[in-house]
Amino acid sequence: MNYVVPALLIAVLVAGLIKRVNVYDSFVLGARKSFDLSLTVFPYLAAIFVMVNALHASGLDAYVTKLLAPPFRLLGIPDEVVQLVLLRPFSGSGSLAILTDVYNNYGVDSYVGRCASVIMGSSETVFYVASVYFAGTKVRHTGWAIPIALFCNLLGAVVACLLCRIM
Repeated sequence: MNYVVPALLIAVLVAGLIKRVNVYDSFVLGARKSFDLSLTVFPYLAAIFVMVNALHASGLDAYVTKLLAPPFRLLGIPDEVVQLVLLRPFSGSGSLAILTDVYNNYGVDSYVGRCASVIMGSSETVFYVASVYFAGTKVRHTGWAIPIALFCNLLGAVVACLLCRIM
């Protein structure tokens, strides 16, 4: 397993030599483009991080979680993971902290722990991914991409809890 990355690097170098591509210049060009991309994406990511921290510091996230728990319960999502479902589209590290709390409070083998695990593994940080991809491609009108991704995250959470209940 420790040889995968070196083998991949050697394969790239050999392919570059076969195609007569200056591998070093291509690497430097890619690094330069990634630096430009990170500068383009940074304001979007900063906005997401500030928003998530402001919601948490104000207590609004707890209020929204309490407000949305009954409809989520009707969908089969336990109250204990509602905050995870709501935060996951915004923050990977924040949702990982919630997952850790669920494990500490309910255990990893509990129904709630299994639901949280499957939700974490089957969902995505929609706004982070959208900001990276759309900023990199200069797309300004995302259309239905974000609402569909959020719906799929919710649907994945419902199916995750259903599967955890019957297994």
